[in-house]
Amino acid sequence: MAQSIVVIGAGPGLGNAVARKFGREAYEVALVSRSQEKLDGYKKEFEELGIPVSTYAADVTDIPSFDKVIDQIQSDLGDPDVVVYNVGITSVDEKPLTAEDVARHFAADVIGAYETIQKFATDGLGAKNGSIILTGGMLAESPYPGYVALGMDKAALRNLALEKHQELADKGIYVGTVMVCGTIGSNDHFDPDNIAESFWKLNQDRDTFEVKYE
Repeated sequence: MAQSIVVIGAGPGLGNAVARKFGREAYEVALVSRSQEKLDGYKKEFEELGIPVSTYAADVTDIPSFDKVIDQIQSDLGDPDVVVYNVGITSVDEKPLTAEDVARHFAADVIGAYETIQKFATDGLGAKNGSIILTGGMLAESPYPGYVALGMDKAALRNLALEKHQELADKGIYVGTVMVCGTIGSNDHFDPDNIAESFWKLNQDRDTFEVKYE
């Protein structure tokens, strides 16, 4: 049976680039995003590349609904080999930034990642020596004015990755994060396809909980 990857936070940037990389390495791909219309377009793109793909529409901030989608993925595909959480609200802070705004960001950036780990970190994933990889960012260590919400979230996400890396290792599950230390797509170095190589390498090596792409 072919190995499989689930990418939560599919999109024309890093999400789909990671999925393409693994797909070209003979993984079956499952893409998760909020918009079914966009997913339909992504499905066509992957099929044209000869990559087996399935799509699932989900809002990660609606936990009961998100859980049902994960249940459906597991029913359709079984336990995947790799899960990537690539959801993040990366826009500049609202002005003024309210507590409600902060909570909304946190729900997408962190709580969704936590629920992803909780749902996918099954005995079946452990039996396959599966992995869960989170997309991190440099704001976790280097806060920047105007990105208070994102900075807090990336710091929390990094903490989550390290804690779960330690907690789930005995279960046979690898948890890690790729810290992207720049703006995705801003130049050739930060081209999504180049960054995707770091996700592949981290999943292959698994010798640390974090890789910094800088």
